[in-house]
Amino acid sequence: MGRGEPKLSSLMVSMRLRGGGLEMGDYIVKVEKEREANNGKSSAGAVYRCIYAKNGLLETPSQMDSPWDFFSESVKKNPNNQMLGRRQIKDGKAGAYSWLTYQQVYDATLKIGSAIRRRGVNPGDRCGIYGANCPEWIMAMEACNSQAITYVPLYDTLGANAVEFIINHAEVSIAFVQETKLQPILTCLSKCASNLKTIVSFGKISDKQKEAAEELGVACFSWDDFAQLVSTTQQSTKLTVLAFKSGFVLVISYLLSFSFFFFFQGDSDDNLPPKKKPDTCTIMYTSGTTGEPKGVILSNGAFMAEVLSMDQLLLETDKAGTEEDVYFSFLPLAHIFDQIIETYCILRGSSIGFWQGDIRFLIEDLLVLKPTIFCGVPRVYDRIYTGIMDRISAGGALKKSLFHIAYSYKLRNLEKGLRQEEASPLMDKLVFDKIKQAFGGRVRLMLSGAAPLPKHIEEFLRVTCCCVLSQGYGLTESCGGCFTSIANVFPMIGSVGVPMTTIEARLESVPEMGYDALSPVPRGEICLRGNTLFSGYHKRPDLTEDVLVDGWFHTGDVGEWQPNGSMKIIDRKKNIFKLSQGEYVAVESIESTYSRCPLITSIWVYGNSFESFLVAVAVPERKALEDWAANNQEKGDFQALCSNVKARKYILDELNSTAKQHNLRGFEMLRAVHLEPIPFDFDRDLITPTFKLKRPQLLNYYKDCIDQMYSEAKGLKA
Repeated sequence: MGRGEPKLSSLMVSMRLRGGGLEMGDYIVKVEKEREANNGKSSAGAVYRCIYAKNGLLETPSQMDSPWDFFSESVKKNPNNQMLGRRQIKDGKAGAYSWLTYQQVYDATLKIGSAIRRRGVNPGDRCGIYGANCPEWIMAMEACNSQAITYVPLYDTLGANAVEFIINHAEVSIAFVQETKLQPILTCLSKCASNLKTIVSFGKISDKQKEAAEELGVACFSWDDFAQLVSTTQQSTKLTVLAFKSGFVLVISYLLSFSFFFFFQGDSDDNLPPKKKPDTCTIMYTSGTTGEPKGVILSNGAFMAEVLSMDQLLLETDKAGTEEDVYFSFLPLAHIFDQIIETYCILRGSSIGFWQGDIRFLIEDLLVLKPTIFCGVPRVYDRIYTGIMDRISAGGALKKSLFHIAYSYKLRNLEKGLRQEEASPLMDKLVFDKIKQAFGGRVRLMLSGAAPLPKHIEEFLRVTCCCVLSQGYGLTESCGGCFTSIANVFPMIGSVGVPMTTIEARLESVPEMGYDALSPVPRGEICLRGNTLFSGYHKRPDLTEDVLVDGWFHTGDVGEWQPNGSMKIIDRKKNIFKLSQGEYVAVESIESTYSRCPLITSIWVYGNSFESFLVAVAVPERKALEDWAANNQEKGDFQALCSNVKARKYILDELNSTAKQHNLRGFEMLRAVHLEPIPFDFDRDLITPTFKLKRPQLLNYYKDCIDQMYSEAKGLKA
């Protein structure tokens, strides 16, 4: 039996569709029956668990109280293993990776944690972390964990004034800040100095910056100076003791100093404050797509359970992480996805190498590090896919034909059930090795999250990258992944897999969108309950009550159970609107279809409830538009071509052709399109940090374009 297959033979039965609900699949078990609609509540499907949790959801061991336990245990097991690495810069050029061992990081972390306490920050208080991924980010996080202090990631990509909002809303009293982020935080300091009292730079800090902060009553430190705070305190207490020369005064002074010294020393786990599973580990702010950022409260217990569930599933189905593994850290640590992955690596004693923080050198960093574990989001994988396909097309007819022959051969073997390493070792060596080398040549595990991965890209990666690929689905509110595809189970392609071993899931009907959780093919809003759910939104019980109903977290995403027990994301409940003729439009589903048009890189579809048709703003694929211009004798640069009436008509026709190929209905066709030369970005507040469209902001930004498109389209009709 393969590793990717369930080890419990009694559960190896096919999915059966009975009487309006799934009974059991290869990878899930039913634990609670369906619920008919009643008392104003929509109907709900049966409740399911992963087979690896069939007897109960995974619980965190009693001896573990916080993520600090993962780190301290790994230090004991692997003190000399490489833990955190970055490339050394010499004469402006990046060289090899330089590493800190687990013991070195542990020692530095205890100093930083003690210095935090020295600044009057106590267990339960909030500490901000603001900057790109680097060793100091992880050490600041672990320092907070060591002292039972809640860490709060700060990041400006949530929108204008987000950092100021988070500091004040979470009452952040100390913040660790990347050097390049010091000026932005000093700019808003006057509006949040009532909370923020200490700033620590990841590196150095100038005298001018110190003065600017101190004028507002905020103390500033470089990383090295801050780490020495405890040593300075220790020296001063010893001098105090020596200054007294007689009797009772000497004894009392010595005892007080001695206890003060050990209170702040924190040189071992024995001197650290106690932790509890229900205590808040982190408050992570998420923008969603509307309104102010929401502070998602995640407990120690939820955080640990998520990491341990990942470990359990890898142990059951593939291979768990080891001290030999190396992870490439470039996805933002301010997001839950990367935090969970890096904490998992820490649990397993693996090494974490950081990128330089510059997208221009990302591939170079990857090739130098040669990681064994790689995580990405669909946008990253889409760019990789496009780049590889362009090179294959440019390689000539013979190379292109050989590639497709090898691709088809391996794909057939994967579809037959062969494991990744068995499907076509010869083709891997002769044809696909160059693609593997593009990731450094050693990647064995590739993960995708944050949004559904398009099926054609997932298939391409599974065939060509010569490693296990697992796609997952999750939210900050579920502490990251709540569904994951099982390693080496190819039929899960196009889905986000089965529930994690800490979560139970069901679908709830959405009648207004035509989704019925009790139909032969169950569809509805994905609802979750279990051990990795958030504890609520910080200071927003109203928002918490909106999404946590009767113990179930309502995700807002619409899913469909697949025959093998996996889940497929098909829509978004919140992003629906009604056109003037009464037709409901599920806009994300439509955008997904239009995105398959090769002439565009992204698209936002809009429908006004006072109008009967849809319009869109699309970012064209530059080369495709320039090729069209060359073939049609149209002049001008890319920006000019985006304003070209003929170009707009050409892309509109191609978009609607794609829509027809995928059976979109008449009212879902586009009547007009505006071509945008600049990709939707953070700077204009048009997308979230996970690249989801911010619809209200898009509408505000493109209002004039929308009005013009509607006027033109109605004029054409007349």
